[in-house]
Amino acid sequence: MSNPFYKELANEKVVFKTAFSSNIPLLLKGPTGCGKSRFVEAMAYEVDKEVVTVSCNDETSATDLIGRHLIIGGETVWQDGPVTRAVKNGHILYLDEIAEAREDVITVLHSLSDHRRKLFVDRLGEQYDAAAGFMMIVSFNPGYQKSMKEMKPSTRQRFVSLNFNYPGEEAEAQIIEKETGLNLKDSKKLAKLATKIRSLHELGLAETVSTRLLVNAAKLIIADLPPRLACDVSIVESLSDDEKIIETLKEIVSLII
Repeated sequence: MSNPFYKELANEKVVFKTAFSSNIPLLLKGPTGCGKSRFVEAMAYEVDKEVVTVSCNDETSATDLIGRHLIIGGETVWQDGPVTRAVKNGHILYLDEIAEAREDVITVLHSLSDHRRKLFVDRLGEQYDAAAGFMMIVSFNPGYQKSMKEMKPSTRQRFVSLNFNYPGEEAEAQIIEKETGLNLKDSKKLAKLATKIRSLHELGLAETVSTRLLVNAAKLIIADLPPRLACDVSIVESLSDDEKIIETLKEIVSLII
């Protein structure tokens, strides 16, 4: 695996490495597509660790994460879930959108996120100490969660927290250029477009334009799709289904791109 590109914006790398060496779990909070998952990939590469990623939702159960008995060839066999594999092998466990997980999942993780660093598997009547190098990282989107679920304070206080946001215009242009190979001039235009859209709070977008969407647009442009069309299909249409909002966003694209 090649080294994933990640542009540090504050002191997040040193915080990660210190938390990792101190056996402290990490909470990443920030909007969709701002680089949280890429940060985890990049840091795992730097500390030479495998990442076990789980995308949480309201149907994610403790059984899904810990494991279950399966009938294979007429025999009942236990199959470890992703959390159990990570604990046993000393991997980095990354639980994306943790606030969406069911309460039984959060309860199971408590013993892994404090001084015990143990996983209790009730169905087997066993407990596992986290292997050396195990680290739990969770993420959630505070803005999106305002109308949905919130993390309980008792859960949040188990973690060291890093706040992520979209990078400034100059840094975002550099990210687009490095990530896609698009020339810096056009990368700056895409970053400027994002800055403009993000400032239009009156549009009432559920989610604003992410760095991920800008990267997609850049890739389409490199593949010879006309720049405005690339922005329309990868950015505008991804942000809204409202015809008036789409029309407004397309006008902004035509002004900047």
